[in-house]
Amino acid sequence: MRLDKLLANMGYGTRKEVKVLLKQKAVTVDGDVVKDSAMHVDPEKQNVSVLGERVEYVEFIYVMMNKPPGVISATEDKFDQTVIDLLDPYFQNFEPFPVGRLDKDTEGLLLITNDGTLTHNLLSPKKHVPKWYYAKIDGVVTEADIEAFAQGVTLEDGYHTKPGELKILTSGEQSEIELMIQEGKFHQVKRMFEAVGKTVTYLKRLSMGPLALDETLALGEYRELTKEELASLLER
Repeated sequence: MRLDKLLANMGYGTRKEVKVLLKQKAVTVDGDVVKDSAMHVDPEKQNVSVLGERVEYVEFIYVMMNKPPGVISATEDKFDQTVIDLLDPYFQNFEPFPVGRLDKDTEGLLLITNDGTLTHNLLSPKKHVPKWYYAKIDGVVTEADIEAFAQGVTLEDGYHTKPGELKILTSGEQSEIELMIQEGKFHQVKRMFEAVGKTVTYLKRLSMGPLALDETLALGEYRELTKEELASLLER
């Protein structure tokens, strides 16, 4: 890894600012002063220090966000604010990406990381990772809907979904439910309810596999995963 990229990623400034540190002889590699920003180093095997303090190398970041509505699940967009825009520059330096997508108006749990292997494992259809959602529904949700979802429903484009587990919290003209699905088709929860003649008016993701939303996080807030949370994901 290039020395300037390492130091920028670890929060020592932009690459331009890192070059200033190098000119000031503030950076050493295995005890030797280094001025070449393009020098390749192995931070796991070499001692890279800034002003005498060893640089603690972090390869991957794992961030849980309570995604707010109106923000899109993407790394960049010309028109809308993205979930990456909400992150501190320290995290942005790792060039992370959201694991899966939540619709623009959907809230709740979103995992953001730069670990491609973990992302693949969580999103692969073969892994059958359960995702729980809370939703408000315009219409009376019934036992017949529970049975229909348990068999999978046919969407407007002819696709038949995998079985989902539907729990009715309240049933009336405005119903409240929780739903578990193991897929992530475009607008899937909304389209599943449309298939049974109802409309989703509010949607929030509660969990993804063993990872549950930290309800103390306000909309737009985020934190790094705990060691226990990360271990539960990596064990899958």
